[in-house]
Amino acid sequence: MDFLRRLLGVSDSGAVAPESSTQPLALGSPPADSVPAALDVDAAINAHERWKARLMDYLEGRTQVGLDPEVIRRDDHSALGRWLHGVGREMLGHHPEYPMLLARHRYFHEQAADIVTLAQRGEWDRVVAILNGGYRFASSQVVLLLKSIRHSVSQEGGESLLR
Repeated sequence: MDFLRRLLGVSDSGAVAPESSTQPLALGSPPADSVPAALDVDAAINAHERWKARLMDYLEGRTQVGLDPEVIRRDDHSALGRWLHGVGREMLGHHPEYPMLLARHRYFHEQAADIVTLAQRGEWDRVVAILNGGYRFASSQVVLLLKSIRHSVSQEGGESLLR
């Protein structure tokens, strides 16, 4: 199903390789040591991009790992989500952008879970519609909000929080 990549404008050379294809739930929970202790925005964005690449691998049949939409729907299972609900909340919960970042990240996971559910039913037209709609919007918002928070932290003189 390379048509999904072409349709979404994702090139194979630009995609980030998945971390591991041996995990039973590739989009579930990563190892605890992959959650950053500081606000490493680039690492958070890269983790988000790797997660998206694994979803595309699943949709295009390049992985045999089964995915559970209800696990995907939980926004606290990804590396970024665990960070946002843990150390990130302690470090950045006071920033005005933080609640919106949490909401957009949650919405991203809801959209991804819906995509997997529809893909498992073979409803590819609806999968593509969500990929090009809410999923893409939420993903770009997560990245933009992470960058905005990084900028706010640096303006406050909190460079020590940044890596």
